[in-house]
Formats: sequence, structure tokens, C-alpha cells
Amino acid sequence: MPLHFSEEELAERRARTCRLLADNGLDGLLMFRQESMYYLTGYDTFGYCFAQCLYLGADGRNVLLTRAPDLRQAQHTSTIEDIRVWVDHPEAAPFRELRAILEEAGCAGRRLGVEYEAYGLTAANGKRLDAALDGFCSLTDASDLVTRLRAVKSPQEIAYARRAAELADAAWQAALDTAGPGAFEGDILAAMHGAIFSGGGDDPGNEFIIGSGPQALLCRYHTGRRHLDPQDQLTLEWAGTYRHYHAAMMRTLPIGEPLPLHREMHAVARDALLAVEERLKPGNTFGEAFDAHGAVMDAAGYAAHRLNACGYSLGTTFAPTWMDWPMLYHGNPAVFVPGMVVFCHMIIFNSEAGVAMTLGRTNLVTEGGAEPLSKSGLDLEHR
Repeated sequence: MPLHFSEEELAERRARTCRLLADNGLDGLLMFRQESMYYLTGYDTFGYCFAQCLYLGADGRNVLLTRAPDLRQAQHTSTIEDIRVWVDHPEAAPFRELRAILEEAGCAGRRLGVEYEAYGLTAANGKRLDAALDGFCSLTDASDLVTRLRAVKSPQEIAYARRAAELADAAWQAALDTAGPGAFEGDILAAMHGAIFSGGGDDPGNEFIIGSGPQALLCRYHTGRRHLDPQDQLTLEWAGTYRHYHAAMMRTLPIGEPLPLHREMHAVARDALLAVEERLKPGNTFGEAFDAHGAVMDAAGYAAHRLNACGYSLGTTFAPTWMDWPMLYHGNPAVFVPGMVVFCHMIIFNSEAGVAMTLGRTNLVTEGGAEPLSKSGLDLEHR
């Protein structure tokens, strides 16, 4: 069974979750976040795009309800022993089957937490869930219960994050080796992904961001590839991913001689990044770290060109995103704790001038402050 954590560590995670359930007056948890299932049992799949639920009782019992393609997936990748399969047919009603499972587990009249904020629970299925359990038990939103546990990493998780950062560095070097005047964006992406896959890495939680020319001012993936001009700019955001743990990086790479504005914006982005990382200390808040970003950007005259968030926690996440809780934005009261892994990205998009600059890397929060997991330098590279 290809577990990536010891059975003892997984059992301790479930025990902590059960203690939290009891502390919150809950008799069980209905999980729809694939991240929670992986974190507590090792279960690894993309089958969460269909109706699927992992029940964890406050007594430690867990039962997975899923489809036939994921029966063996759960048997081979997780510690789950009780796996129930719902059958596809026109009148399929998996949440009525879930109710029967919960009745068997003694949940009638009990109070259960639900991960409503989950990509594995569509709005339509959420309504079906509520309807199936109406009058049977009491449901309350417990979307963040396991998520908050996952924010602080164990030593084994940190080791996976470090390996992910090594793969991110390898991908950046592959991009530098491939980029240049006339280079095709598709070849750059292929080289970056190849470096990660050949290093034993995984698909990331979302697509890599790549854009050149005017599209260098975009910070979302988009389809369509172009060849780089002799004088150009290339924005990349990517993540090394290992055992589903992510270490993200972000860079804007001038092609040809950098414009004076590229150099100016890079200096501002670097100062802002270092200011944010200085705040990544136990006891400080995510909001305070964001404010350090804003202070540097605004003092340099870039208030109109920055974003309203400058990073987020990373960990084991599944499609459609590698972003995790909590996020770096003004007023966020979440506190840094040793063992958190945080991606800080400085993004400056000057639409009037058509010039982009980004700079970002992933840090581990330690007792002494931020430890950059990437070994790549922060100097402005160009090709």
C-alpha cells in the first residue's frame, strides 16, 4: 500500500480531528474536501469530481462512499477499510445511501459537521445532501476544521515541501535554459514540467501561468501560445509539487535588454518581498505581512499597480487550485505558527506602460522567522 506517511502519523491526525469534533460538540464529520481525505487517510484520487463522502465519527470510525472506479484507488492508497460503492444509474441517489450509512453508524438525531466549502461538493449536490439528511440529523458547517489542522506541517510534510521547492528551482532553471528571443512558450512549459516530472514530482493543483508580451500582465492561466519577440517580457508562476505538496515561485523574465521600468519595478518587488518575509514570524498576523507589502509598494508610487493580496499558505492541495488557507491580505487575523508553509508573491502590473514585474517564492515559518525553501536568487534575470 503506497502510503506516504506512517500509519501512526495518519492515526494521530485522525485522533486530533476527533478531539476537535468533540470540542465543537460534533458527533462526526462529512468530508468532501479531497485534501482532508488525503491528510487523514492517504486516499489519493481525482474522483471527488463526482459525489463522494468520507465520514469520520467522533469515535474514530470512518466510512468512504464513492464510485466503483475509486474502490481500488482507496484500497491501494489509504488506510480506509470500510468502502461503500454507489452505482451509476438514472435514479442513483448517493446521498440517500449516505443516510443509510449514517443510520448504521448511529447518527440519527446527532450533530454532524459538513465540509460545505469544498470543490468536491457542488451546489446541486449540497442541496441533495441537505434534503437527504433533513429530519435525520443536525448539520453544521465545519469546512475549516481539518483545513486549520493542515496549515501546520509535520516534519514529514516539511520534507515533502522541501523536495517540492527543489523541483521548483529545477523548473526555473529549465525555463532559463529554454527562454530567449524566438522561443516558443509551449517549449518553455514543456521544459518546466519535464524537470518536475523527471524529478519524481506530480501535477500541480492548477495550471502553470505563462504569458508574454501584453499577456505578461496576466496572473491566470490562459490558452494560446506565442513565440517570444527579440524584446519581450515573460511572466511565469509555477509550483514544484511532490506528494501533492506545493512550493510555488513567480518571476517576470525580460527578453532582450530589460527596460528601465523593468529594473525599477524589480527593485520595488524585491524590497516588498523581503519586507513581507521579515514579518513571517510566529505571533505576527497574515494581515500584518500583507501591510508590509503595501507599505513598500505604495511608498514607491505603485499603489495603483499592485494587488489586494500577496500570497497564501501552501500544502497538499488538489485541482482546481494550489492556493490554501490562510491568505495574505489586509486585516487577516490568522497568526503565523512554526511549521506553516507560505508563498509570498509580489505582483506589479503597469497597464499604462504595458510593463509587468513579479517576484515570489515559498517560505517555511520557523521559530526564528522565514526560511526561503527556494535556493534560486532574487536578482533580475534576462535572456
